[in-house]
Amino acid sequence: MLENSYGLIFFLKTPKKKTNMRYVYVRVTVDGVPKETSTKRIWDARRWDQDNGRAVGNKEDAKTLNFFLDCMVTKINQFKTDLIYANETISSKKIIDFIKGKTKPKLKLLEEFNAHNDEVLALVPTEYAKGTHERFMIAYRHVKEFIAFKYDLEDIEFRELDYEFVTDYAFYLKTEKKLSNNTAIKYITNLKKIVLRAVDKDIIPSNPFKRFKSRKRPANKKPLMADELAMIESKTFSTARLELVRDVFVFQCYTGLAYIDIFQLRRDEIKK
Repeated sequence: MLENSYGLIFFLKTPKKKTNMRYVYVRVTVDGVPKETSTKRIWDARRWDQDNGRAVGNKEDAKTLNFFLDCMVTKINQFKTDLIYANETISSKKIIDFIKGKTKPKLKLLEEFNAHNDEVLALVPTEYAKGTHERFMIAYRHVKEFIAFKYDLEDIEFRELDYEFVTDYAFYLKTEKKLSNNTAIKYITNLKKIVLRAVDKDIIPSNPFKRFKSRKRPANKKPLMADELAMIESKTFSTARLELVRDVFVFQCYTGLAYIDIFQLRRDEIKK
């Protein structure tokens, strides 16, 4: 967010002991609130122009100091621009913290996604099923491949996420990945969980999913007729693997067990 007033000056800090060599300080004032810190540079007061806040003269040391101060101003202006872009409030404290190197690291989407998946894995099987972790790993790969496809990057900062990112990702899943609407929504929901986690942790100020709308479509599933199931039962396959798939499928049809129940079923749980 834009500030109402802003000022930045460089000055020489008056030392306790009288000496011409003094530390160069920077003072930032935002909306009437001043903050200052040392630039860790020392300069001769006799060669300083306080009106311009720069070293005086054409000697190499003066040029070097002035170049350093100019670069600092450029970096501060870029930091202010980043705050505006991220819809964050500009304050003198934030700018001074930036100068001191105390700003929060710019967290990235895949870093946070990976941290989430590691936490889920650590809670398998006490709180999460193994399949839940596997589903989030697939969702992670989809997002990673989308970022490479769309932006030619290995990762992306959370501040880059917006409504367009979400809609483009949904379109990518349905076109490039050839996923059905309902399957795509599942992976979009996985991504949304990571984004909301980042919002809760104050990594990003707003939720890019806020205006995104998605709706599952009723699945058009046709039940097998008795004669069709009989054909599958009597079908002979060329490999033992396919024979096993047939047997498991037929078993599932007769028992009504869900896919995940069949997947987790152990031989000692089957009784004649």
